[in-house]
Amino acid sequence: MYKCDFDVITGIVAEPGESYRAGTAQQQWIEVLVDCPGAQGLFTYRLPAGLEIQPGDILTVPFGSQSLGAIAVRLVEHLPADLAPDKVREVEDVVSTGFFPVTYWQLLEQVANYYYTPLIQVIRAALPPGLLGRAQRRIRLSRTQLPNPSTAEAFLSPVARQILELLQASKTGDYTWQYIQRQIRGANRGLRELLKRSWVESYLEPPTQAKPKQQQAVTLVTEAFPTDLTARQREVLEVLRRRGGELWLTELLQTCSTSSSTIKKLEEKGCVVIQLREVLRIPVEPAQPADQPKELTVHQRCALEAIAGLNGFAQVLLHGVTGSGKTEVYLQAIAPVLQRGESALVLVPEIGLTPQLTDRFRARFGQKVCVYHSALSDGERYDTWRQMLTGSPQVVIGTRSAIFAPLPQVGLIVLDEEYDSSFKQDQPAPTYHARTVAQWRAELTNCPLILGSATPALETWVKVRGKEGANAQFPMPNAHTFRLAQPCPIPNSPCPTHYLSLPERVHSRPMPPVEVVDMRLELRAGNRSIFSRSLQDALSRLQATGEQGILFIHRRGHSTFVSCRSCGYVIECPNCDVSLSYHYTHEGATEVLRCHYCNYGQLHPDRCPECSSPYLKNFGSGTQRVEEELGKQFPQLRVIRFDSDTTRTKGAHRNLLTRFANREADLLVGTQMLTKGLDLPQVTLVGVVAADGLLNLADFRAAERAVQTLMQVAGRAGRGDDPGRVIIQTYTPENPAITAVRRHDYEQFIEAELEQRAALNFPPYGRLILLRLSGADEAEVEATAERLVSVLQPASEVPIFEILGPAPAPITRVANRYRWHILLKFPLDMPFDLPAFESLRALCPGSVSLTIDVDPLNLG
Repeated sequence: MYKCDFDVITGIVAEPGESYRAGTAQQQWIEVLVDCPGAQGLFTYRLPAGLEIQPGDILTVPFGSQSLGAIAVRLVEHLPADLAPDKVREVEDVVSTGFFPVTYWQLLEQVANYYYTPLIQVIRAALPPGLLGRAQRRIRLSRTQLPNPSTAEAFLSPVARQILELLQASKTGDYTWQYIQRQIRGANRGLRELLKRSWVESYLEPPTQAKPKQQQAVTLVTEAFPTDLTARQREVLEVLRRRGGELWLTELLQTCSTSSSTIKKLEEKGCVVIQLREVLRIPVEPAQPADQPKELTVHQRCALEAIAGLNGFAQVLLHGVTGSGKTEVYLQAIAPVLQRGESALVLVPEIGLTPQLTDRFRARFGQKVCVYHSALSDGERYDTWRQMLTGSPQVVIGTRSAIFAPLPQVGLIVLDEEYDSSFKQDQPAPTYHARTVAQWRAELTNCPLILGSATPALETWVKVRGKEGANAQFPMPNAHTFRLAQPCPIPNSPCPTHYLSLPERVHSRPMPPVEVVDMRLELRAGNRSIFSRSLQDALSRLQATGEQGILFIHRRGHSTFVSCRSCGYVIECPNCDVSLSYHYTHEGATEVLRCHYCNYGQLHPDRCPECSSPYLKNFGSGTQRVEEELGKQFPQLRVIRFDSDTTRTKGAHRNLLTRFANREADLLVGTQMLTKGLDLPQVTLVGVVAADGLLNLADFRAAERAVQTLMQVAGRAGRGDDPGRVIIQTYTPENPAITAVRRHDYEQFIEAELEQRAALNFPPYGRLILLRLSGADEAEVEATAERLVSVLQPASEVPIFEILGPAPAPITRVANRYRWHILLKFPLDMPFDLPAFESLRALCPGSVSLTIDVDPLNLG
């Protein structure tokens, strides 16, 4: 193993399609990128005999005392003069071959450069879980040397005693070293004490690699059956012959009601062969009846013709009102792509949208459709990922991580509901936005990118429609230390853009009228319910008419917080600076208080922890409380709750939506996940229980997000033959966002909102970079933030960017870690160059974490 910089050695790289084999005239070496924190640059390894390796392969290599994942970067024929061949270690194995085509490698480099992230972290984000594993250092109590409590008290430092107590409190006496470091400040010194006394052991847990699943298959290998077969053996062979000559062993045993010994006898007689075959762990989805392309409206046909006429890279904004048939345009645009032998990538913001969208795509394209998102098991993601590498034409549907799907020939990329903040990753690094990466990928592969939405993001709107967008550049920062080659060039000319409009719903269906209810007037009229009189009337008539409805509330749980009416004390999370939310799922269930940030939970106390008063009251409303109130006021209504609490299990999204589509419920109550993309033709009523929770947020994007959310949820009504109706409850009916939703006028809202953004140089007229710091010691985090600001201060008298902060994060403490922010604000056309991530990281103590969030959407 030898570390080198890319510019030091002039190596010979394999020609495309060629591989190097051990045993050729000259010894061959491979330079790899190793997955190890702090390991920068490339490392050289020897190619072992009989192992073929090409650049882009994923390997396992020895690294110190560990076995690590690595990416093969290039092959060389000569070692540096100062490196003896016997000092170079061998590659252990090839995990996966040919993962990175050239454009894919360029894409990952561009993500690493732009988002100030080590390249290896970007690679890990792109790969399925477990493929590029890393051995973990763990600490456990010694199995032979047990400390005497009095000795430990007398001779150990406080830090060492803390580590010992932490391990002794664990059921296994075993924790990862990373976890111990996060829990105990200065743990290194304490660990050395315990290791010296042999009271604990340090060891490496090898990585668990994802592997193909194998299963025994039985193959018929003879035409003429031997004469000495028993009746059962002959029956087995006849079944094999009728079923095409091959079956899985388990399936054959079940079909013939026989034992494995019977099959073994047939193998001994030369009639069959039993061998291990790979079986792909593809999620089982219900079969869909074949679907034919639908007749398009005039606007759909114009949009499709414009997309079909594109030759190469272009960015298309498909702006269609809810129910205008954007999905049908996607389907008919993808069909010719598959016919050309290319693949399409379709991204959706929520896992909950994939079942319904997948069903529509499978009905049209059959088995050419596969799904890729985090709710799949590691094995399913691994196999789906490998299936993409086959190069066969296919449609991949997934959430933001699917933008890294390794499709060799991409002919079209679609982002549905492109405005959604779920496309942006907040943590861990890289903090990429799938829309930005999709643009780069479309440009690298020279294919169109379709951004579809009824409520486009302001950044997309300005880029595609505004004069500023026609010439706007989104420059990448200069390349920094984490690179293997020159970064991908930034286009000097703006990318070609097209605006396509779908202003009407299909079948000329009207947009649902929006009724805004002033809840202040409801209160004055003596209505203490969370439902206005208008909404109560609509709910009471819902079951009688045989129609269905949706109720939206922006929070899960039962109540926002619990407060004492005697002393005003609010029960808070012991680990975070937030109140605990009250959860009460059903009558007779345990009353629980839970933190929505660190998931801490406790039982609801009978009395106030501060003054012992029994008068505790639950304030605010969440999905559970809405469900409870519906049960009290409308017991005849059948309700399904659709939020992150009820969709935790695998397949829960599909199960709940299928039940609702099958009319097993009258009302669907949920949070943000039901506001976008769902096509439920039988829904005629949409109620927004408390719109104000979306408006009163300390974020310059609050109004934009509120309008997008409310317009999207309103768009769920009236998508079938029956007209829809929307009721929005609010205490501020005069708010411009509410007015825009009532009028279904997104463009007027955009004009007013852009004026405010331009005045403040906020996106889309400016750029932001957020530095997030966190650690267990508040003073240390604050001091580190101050140190970083002093380094980042512009040297020129006229600053080219503005530094806001350092300041505590809006929620200062989460999971016992204190958080501070530094916000950098740049003019849109101003190139910027932060110090390299490693330079900034070197200014931070080991106990303080640093994340650089480029173009942040969440400032909390």
